[in-house]
Amino acid sequence: MYASGVSTDGSLRERKKQQTRQSISDVATRLFLERGYDRVTIAEIAAASGVAKMTVTNYFPRKEDLVLDIADEFVALLARTAADRPTGEPVPDALRRRYQDAVARREAVVGFAGAPFVQLVEESPALTARLRELFELRERALAAQLAGEPATAGDDLTARLLAAQLAGAYRVLFHEAFRLVRGGHDEGHLAEALAQAGSRAFDLLASGVK
Repeated sequence: MYASGVSTDGSLRERKKQQTRQSISDVATRLFLERGYDRVTIAEIAAASGVAKMTVTNYFPRKEDLVLDIADEFVALLARTAADRPTGEPVPDALRRRYQDAVARREAVVGFAGAPFVQLVEESPALTARLRELFELRERALAAQLAGEPATAGDDLTARLLAAQLAGAYRVLFHEAFRLVRGGHDEGHLAEALAQAGSRAFDLLASGVK
């Protein structure tokens, strides 16, 4: 009973922290969309969120991550999918399955976003640079996971080459999502187009370059 009570308190605190974090990010994104990324300060975000400036920086040490607020999930996605896949499932198959699941659920982690958000990211050098960095970190995380796999254990070069191919497919598909959003496609068409593009990408990886 005592353990259950402690767990509940911890869970409540964690939910409160997540709610505060999400609220700050939502306020920041609204201000960025209204006035432009570079024209909004951390102090203004704090004031609009009703928190101290230090609270904002504690949750978001980098201003860019107020917009790209799923950075940790984004970076870990491929490595975690490889680590958690069923025994015997090839890594490319696991990543194909995870991509199609994400498309079906219309997850931001594979590029689902509104047109104003896409424009905000693409018009900001700071945000586009941070997005490139997140793609690079994601690839490194996958390479580290693959380096520990039985098929590539001790073969760092093979692990990095495989990670580059698989993470590269996700990167190209993410930018394809943004391109389609810029073109005015709604979520339904976007999901259909990305499902098809994902199948093409992973079929190509499976067959190799001819």
